[in-house]
Amino acid sequence: MGFPNDIGIIETFVGMPSRNRKEVYKFLAPHLREESQDYKMPAQYMFKDVPPDLDDSVDPVAVLMDNLDRFGIEKAMLGFSPGNPDCVRALEEHGDRLFPCFEFDPNDTMGAIRRVKELHEQYGLKAVSTFPAGFKVPINDKKMYPLYAMCIELDLPVFVCCGIPGPRVPFKPQHVELIDEVMYDFPELTFVMRHGAQPWTELAMKLMLKWPNLYYSTSAFAPKHYDKVIIDYANTRGADKVIYAGYFPAGLSYDRIFDELPNVPFKDEVWPKFLRENAKRVLKV
Repeated sequence: MGFPNDIGIIETFVGMPSRNRKEVYKFLAPHLREESQDYKMPAQYMFKDVPPDLDDSVDPVAVLMDNLDRFGIEKAMLGFSPGNPDCVRALEEHGDRLFPCFEFDPNDTMGAIRRVKELHEQYGLKAVSTFPAGFKVPINDKKMYPLYAMCIELDLPVFVCCGIPGPRVPFKPQHVELIDEVMYDFPELTFVMRHGAQPWTELAMKLMLKWPNLYYSTSAFAPKHYDKVIIDYANTRGADKVIYAGYFPAGLSYDRIFDELPNVPFKDEVWPKFLRENAKRVLKV
């Protein structure tokens, strides 16, 4: 069978196309080294074909939906910024296909909790996310614990960047070993590792074997660069634990993703789980 062309993919990482990408990452600017300041996206040195910013005359929502339509994506989790009118309009016009994920800053723990609860009530969040290295708050930091408790209370999965970050900021807050303590203290928490977990993918795999509610997302990696450890895990004991995610428009185009994806050596029975069923279960969509 190989790659299925009509499965109704559930995308777990999509952003709103932007007219000025640097605005999206301005929170990182004070922490970046000088050589990264001119990049439109802070990890641009790692990506060959970053999708371009849009002209003022182009509708970002139309561009997003056209991409989803062309590549058979039935539903997509949108990185949601309530201050971006295009994001709000996208949910209003396409709420049957788009669902929101809000990225919180744990440095203001109570402020983040209030904001998540407010947005969840207003927009029906399906997940939250955070960037430990970007916010300089480790995965197991005491600032994070009330937020993890909130996720359990609201029944929301948390998507967390793990491993060496692309932006030139220290990686220590994202070491995969920190997840072990969190899963021990919060066994009810649904935790999804984002952005590769490299170079600790074998450790990530071992932790997924250990903790029932720990998952892995392929976000920010072109399919030809999916880690062999993760592919082997999905093909054996981890078919229910590995979740497809792209990286459009942050760093990858769908043309590239779907040109390379059929060449990933997943077993036939893994593809439906990877592209749809695992996300459907974790996100309750």
